[in-house]
Amino acid sequence: MNEILLLFKRFIHPYKRFLGLSIIMNILSAFLSLLTFVILKPILEILFKISETVYEYMPVDVCSFEFWRHAGETLKNNFFWYISQHIHQYEATAALFVLALYLVLATVLRTTTMYLAAFFMTPIRTGVVRDIRNQVNDKIISLPLSFFSEERKGDILARIFGDVNEIEVSVMSSLDMLFKNPILIIIYLLGMFALSWQLTLFVVILLPAAGYVMGYIGKQLRKTSFIGQQQWGLLMSQIEETLGGLRIIKAFNAEKKISDRFHATNETFRKITALIFNRQQLAHPMSELLGTITIAIVLWYGGSLILHENSSIDGASFIVFLTIFYLLINPAKDLSKSVYSIQKGLASLERVDKILKAESNVTDPEHPVSIALNDKIEYENVWFKYKENWVIKGVNMTISKGKTIALVGQSGSGKSTMADLLPRFYDVQEGSIRIDGVNVRNAKVHDIRRMMGIVNQEAILFNDTFFNNIAFGVENATQAQVEEAAKIANAHEFIIASGEGYQTNIGDRGCKLSGGQRQRISIARAVLKNPPILILDEATSALDIESERMVQDALDRLMQNRTTLVIAHRLSTIKHADLICVMHEGEIVEWGTHSELLAKNGYFSRLCEVQAF
Repeated sequence: MNEILLLFKRFIHPYKRFLGLSIIMNILSAFLSLLTFVILKPILEILFKISETVYEYMPVDVCSFEFWRHAGETLKNNFFWYISQHIHQYEATAALFVLALYLVLATVLRTTTMYLAAFFMTPIRTGVVRDIRNQVNDKIISLPLSFFSEERKGDILARIFGDVNEIEVSVMSSLDMLFKNPILIIIYLLGMFALSWQLTLFVVILLPAAGYVMGYIGKQLRKTSFIGQQQWGLLMSQIEETLGGLRIIKAFNAEKKISDRFHATNETFRKITALIFNRQQLAHPMSELLGTITIAIVLWYGGSLILHENSSIDGASFIVFLTIFYLLINPAKDLSKSVYSIQKGLASLERVDKILKAESNVTDPEHPVSIALNDKIEYENVWFKYKENWVIKGVNMTISKGKTIALVGQSGSGKSTMADLLPRFYDVQEGSIRIDGVNVRNAKVHDIRRMMGIVNQEAILFNDTFFNNIAFGVENATQAQVEEAAKIANAHEFIIASGEGYQTNIGDRGCKLSGGQRQRISIARAVLKNPPILILDEATSALDIESERMVQDALDRLMQNRTTLVIAHRLSTIKHADLICVMHEGEIVEWGTHSELLAKNGYFSRLCEVQAF
């Protein structure tokens, strides 16, 4: 129950107006349903002469305190009096005709209120799922890169789609029953108490025992469902890996290995899913059995009460009691099923919460300061590690405004990490990074990244047009500005040659373009942003000679009059850098210009020899 209340507080509270209207309609529907069957008692007593009770009209004075003390008894007596008068005044068939009209009218009102109750639940069901998806998406965008380095991409996708969908199917579809059935149960119990408090008390003692059994099964289902969703995430991860590595799989004839691995994971998922389904299907027969046992016990106990001389309930009342009790069974069963289903959905909510409740370690300070580059960028005794081992070890480096600094070194030496620390993709554990003396951790993340343009080794493009990819992140960019950026990046000609020019869709991740073309679009995007600081992360390492020439020409134009941090794989591309820092195992072991480093005949010189060879 606490989890359901927490669910209400977190997601349903914004829709409390719709929930209130739905509850009101459910209350009206329950009362109308009860009144439909209450009329059975006077009909059984008078029409079939089961009881010789004579009803006398009791005056109704709404201004009298005495009336309100016995309002229920007075209204019940007058209702029975009206029915008896009608039956005595007219023929029995006429009375039955009036009863039939009453039942039709009551049913029309009851079904109308039932529909309205469900109608007002629709905005809640659809709105909450939309809100969860929006929250998950926004959270993913706001989380630091470190979160995703520790999570499988396929598992994250499984949470966004599979788990959120499970919440919609299991939790939101059960909300109607969850808020409707308790109302029906309470009102039916009140009607049963009015007929016989002893018999109703006996029923109330029986029902929690049945509820305990169903609750235990629901808890077991939740545990299994959580394991099932984890297995689904593993399955999604393998599919994502297969799609991304098809070329390597085929090249190494590893189809059977990948197939066997997927089949094994899929079979495990099937077994868990079968266990979930079996336990889920157990809910209905178990509730049916428990309901039948309860009715049998009530029949026995009620019959013994009627046979007793001083019984508080007669035969007609007992028949009506059983009718109402039968009405109570379905809401009780539906309530147990809804709680059972919600337990399954809450397991998915736990997995979604791993994203929603994840805390970012890269945050804005409480009192941010303004930041701008007018002098230099400084790395001061910077230490950083992803998990246990230090990746950057006490690095000191200065990048003067307008200068180009290149980082070179073997793979894993910490070059890319140095670049990622500047825009605060990660925060340093020790030391600091300062721009004009201001620690980047004392400024807003948005303000820092607004100053920077990044061109990665792999061009990150979106399934959109040339125009929208170049204008990405730039508000109100004009056609002329986009074209000028494309010309500087040597991209204008092949864009114009495409089918619809700048409105041509480039496909998923730019799959319709060559590697060099994708990189030039990425450069054009950085040109349009016109940032004072530029980060180039091995921007030409994956290109052929001709593409590299075109891209390097575009980069040279982009780097003019900018402060640039270059991560270089091909050492020939950084000959004209103002300063080259050579990194080895997280430390800067050499620095100087290209010619100075060659003259030292040290680590840089050996790198050049290896690459030349």
